[in-house]
Amino acid sequence: MKTVIEFLDDLARNNDRDWFEAHRDRYVEAKRRFDEFAERYLAAVATFDPSVAGLALKDATYRIYRDTRFSADKSPYKTYMGVFACPRGKKSGNAGYYLHIEPATNTYLLCSGLYPQPAGVLRSVREEIMTDGEAFESAVKAAAGFDFDWQTAYKRMPRGCDPEDEYSKYYLLRDFCLNKYFDREYASAPDFLDRAVEELSRTRRYTDTLNRCIEYAREMGW
Repeated sequence: MKTVIEFLDDLARNNDRDWFEAHRDRYVEAKRRFDEFAERYLAAVATFDPSVAGLALKDATYRIYRDTRFSADKSPYKTYMGVFACPRGKKSGNAGYYLHIEPATNTYLLCSGLYPQPAGVLRSVREEIMTDGEAFESAVKAAAGFDFDWQTAYKRMPRGCDPEDEYSKYYLLRDFCLNKYFDREYASAPDFLDRAVEELSRTRRYTDTLNRCIEYAREMGW
């Protein structure tokens, strides 16, 4: 992962086409190494969650080229690499297991969930909590070391949610991604893949819960 991190670091400081073309060989090598890592990652995640088995790289990884058509930031390249293992691939709208490497912002992330989450999915998850908040919280606690982004939570209780509910704090969440941040040293370690997958395996119950909520929202046409 060191080669990937070093290339992305330099790209963030030189995010233009001339520099990229002059260093395309470095990009090709970084992409090759990340793709090899991603293939092993997908296979390893499938050992604890068979619903993601059989994904190809194109189903789980992302192009480095940014879509700048509707963005004020015209930088042509993404300065991160990521891999998302979820049932039927990244375009399915299902929850899964995401790994993100972005050295320029010191963002090294493991995530269990789906982002962004449509309004219908948020509604479905909240109804799940209303129905069986104890089981929901149990799945969250089983994902030891992961947590939600409470800094972006709503200040006021959403309409239709009871502030007196025992699990009402979860209604305030804007999204239901469970996150675990780590550092460059962790990402550069020889056993990074094994450690990352072991961490993510603890979120399996939570991801299953979220996918049930997603499926229910589809059935209801939300």
